[in-house]
Amino acid sequence: MWVFGYGSLMWRPGFDFDERRRATLTGFTRAFCVRTIHHRGAPGRPGLVMGLKPGVRCVGMAYRVGAADTDAVSDYLRKRELNHYPVYREASVDLVLEDGRPVQATTYLPRMDHPDYLPDLTLEEQLAIIRPARGISGTNPDYVRSAVEAVRALDLDEPALEAVAMALVQGDGT
Repeated sequence: MWVFGYGSLMWRPGFDFDERRRATLTGFTRAFCVRTIHHRGAPGRPGLVMGLKPGVRCVGMAYRVGAADTDAVSDYLRKRELNHYPVYREASVDLVLEDGRPVQATTYLPRMDHPDYLPDLTLEEQLAIIRPARGISGTNPDYVRSAVEAVRALDLDEPALEAVAMALVQGDGT
């Protein structure tokens, strides 16, 4: 079983795996476009986490899970990705690994008709949501920093994500 991570799964998968590879998913781009009231937000003060929206490509991390661990990892991911985020759905996607191998992987895509899927927010709208948000896993600005660090570690150029991170730094007065 392969799992594709494009958000927090890139830097904090939370499960054992046998192989980890940079991978490309075509047809989508990564964005802060999923409203959350759990991990990085709360009722009355939601946050934004990663989702995918239509685009050219998204590079993330693919993890190969051994057969003996497939059921446990699937259960873990469903609890993590679906229990508090009804906006997501489990999907099977075609990836190309960094070494050219094509694989099919499980990932979590936003439901485009869900009210918590917000793919068209301006930078200012994203910042207004992200800056004050805090959930059980910490602040939303910390999530943005971790996400941008993970994207930078893959040596990717993602100006929309960088713009959010830079505006947060400037807004912090640092």
